Amino acid sequence: MGPECGGLRPASGGLRLGYHKRHMGTQNQSRTYAVGLTLLSALGRLVPHVPNFTPVGSSCLFAGSRISGYLAYLLPLAVMIATDPFVGGYTFGSPLIYASFMLSVWIGRQLLKKEVSVARVGGAALLCSTQFFLISNFGVWLAASRSLHPYYAPNVAGLIECYVSAIPYWGYTVAGDLFYSAAIFGLYAFLTRRVSQTAEHAAA
Repeated sequence: MGPECGGLRPASGGLRLGYHKRHMGTQNQSRTYAVGLTLLSALGRLVPHVPNFTPVGSSCLFAGSRISGYLAYLLPLAVMIATDPFVGGYTFGSPLIYASFMLSVWIGRQLLKKEVSVARVGGAALLCSTQFFLISNFGVWLAASRSLHPYYAPNVAGLIECYVSAIPYWGYTVAGDLFYSAAIFGLYAFLTRRVSQTAEHAAA
């Protein structure tokens, strides 16, 4: 029994090592897909689109859920800063818009890091759309109410008027976030499933 057991131990260790290597390879490839999808979707803002119907919010939500560490915040922020000159330039409200998208990353990390489902992604996307509407239009009101020729009053009534005027754009934001979240998370699920299936076939 002793020699036979001794002969089995290296094989068992080899199996564990092989599984570990395949698991690490799958994780690395999934991370590559996550980073790639985040960058490509964020760059999608350069494609002509209906106002506010862009993949940026969904890209941030996805990054927060699938990319660990500071990179989840850095990637979409870097893309936004680099592409802003091509989509209207920097404005008074740009810092608030960046902050809003970073909040979307945080929402993705809090709500979708451990569990991803259609309902959770849809709810998180709607939450991102709503906070973007509130934060970005607060910036619009802040800038407009303090200009030389203000078109919103510098008071609560002016802020409410600004929000009411922006409601149609909120609808576009919601539609865009729901559509692109479904596309990005769905594509990621498909790609990672293919990777897992390939690894399983290789191990068989």
